[in-house]
Amino acid sequence: MSAKHPAHRRKGGSVEVVDSKYAVDLATQQSYSENIFLFVPNLIGYSRIILAGLALHYMSYHPKYCTLLYCISCLLDAVDGQAARALGQTSKFGAVLDMVTDRCTTSCLLCYLSSAYPTYALSFQFLISLDFASHYMHMYSSLVTGSRSHKLVTSDVSRILWYYYNDSRTLFVMCAGNELFFLSLYLMKWVKTPIGLSHPLISHLTWPEVVALVSFWVFLAKNIINFVQLWKASKILVGVDLAERAKARESSPRSKGR
Repeated sequence: MSAKHPAHRRKGGSVEVVDSKYAVDLATQQSYSENIFLFVPNLIGYSRIILAGLALHYMSYHPKYCTLLYCISCLLDAVDGQAARALGQTSKFGAVLDMVTDRCTTSCLLCYLSSAYPTYALSFQFLISLDFASHYMHMYSSLVTGSRSHKLVTSDVSRILWYYYNDSRTLFVMCAGNELFFLSLYLMKWVKTPIGLSHPLISHLTWPEVVALVSFWVFLAKNIINFVQLWKASKILVGVDLAERAKARESSPRSKGR
C-alpha cells in the first residue's frame, strides 16, 4: 500500500481491514494478471454454479441428468480448495463463493424434497434454516474476532469444530455423506425396483433406500456439528458483546468521574 492512501487500511483484530470504497475501486481497476474474479479456483466455483443450475433444471423430470450434474458440482467442491492452495490463489471472495454455493445448492435440493415429501416439509425447512443460520453466524463470529478464515477454529474453542475443519478427510466425508443422503431421498421418488438381494432385511429395498440408510448416520453427525457451530458462534458473539459493553462502561464519563 503506497503512502498516497494512508487511510485506506485499518487494523481489525488480526486482519487488516480495507476501506469498502477503496476495495470497490481496486476490484474495478484490477489487471488481468491479478484478477481475482478469474482465479482458477473461482472459475471452478462458477462452473459449480452452472452445473448446479442445470441439475435443478432437470430435477423435476430427468433424475439421471440431475444426479450426475449435481454430483459433479459437489465433487468440484473438493477441487477448488486444492487448486487455490496449489496455485497460491486463496482469496476471501473464493471462500465466500464456495460457502454460498454449498448453502444455495443444498437448499434448492431441500426445497424440492419439501414438495416431493410434503409430510416432512417442515423438517426440510428446519434443515435449511439450521444450515444457513449456523454457517452465517459462524462466518460472522470469525469476522468480528479477526480470524482470517472461518475454517481456522482452535481446539480450545471447540474440539469438534477444530477436527471437522482441520481434517480434510473428515470434512469431505461429512459434506459428501450429507449430500448423498439428500440425493438418495430424491432418487427414492424415482427408483421403485428392489435390489433383490437374498438377505431378508434388504431384499425389498431399492438401492437409493439402502444408500439413504447408510448415509443417514453421516447426515445426522453433520447436522449435530451444525448445532455445535451455531451454539459456539452464538457464545462468541455474546462474549464480544460483553467485552464491548464492559469497555464502553469503562470509557464512559460517569465511570471516569468515580
